[in-house]
Amino acid sequence: MHSTRVSWHVNAPRSAVYRALLDADVVAAWRAPDDMTAQVHTFDAREGGTFRVSLTYEAPTEVGKSGAHTDTYHGHFARLVPDQEVVEVLEFESADAAFDGLMTMTTTLADADGGTEIVVIHDGLPDAVPAADNETGTRMSLAKLAALVEVDGRPA
Repeated sequence: MHSTRVSWHVNAPRSAVYRALLDADVVAAWRAPDDMTAQVHTFDAREGGTFRVSLTYEAPTEVGKSGAHTDTYHGHFARLVPDQEVVEVLEFESADAAFDGLMTMTTTLADADGGTEIVVIHDGLPDAVPAADNETGTRMSLAKLAALVEVDGRPA
């Protein structure tokens, strides 16, 4: 098991970013890296509320953790601090024991340079998930999130 940490600056207020973290339709638009699409199956955005999300590769040659081309995970919201923090505990749905185990994804928001600094920490990543791949996918997703909450470089 290992951890990753990725930060990203967006030109939008923390409140806009926080809303985007907890809106199922918006999550479906930004959570997947560039080469994948996201489908939100369930999403109860409250402490203790559960979620289930599938990320599907667009390229038919890519292999998923849960199915032929899909990574599905489920979990719950462990902590929600409005406009400051979202803590999700999740696990992959996979028959491969290499992907077993609970992971914690902590997203923190802080005021910075007229916008928001987002920090995403993944703890408990299975060794079968390369840290570099996780970091790259997280950066791609955060770029999509930024595009949704920013308008012409200004808060949406």
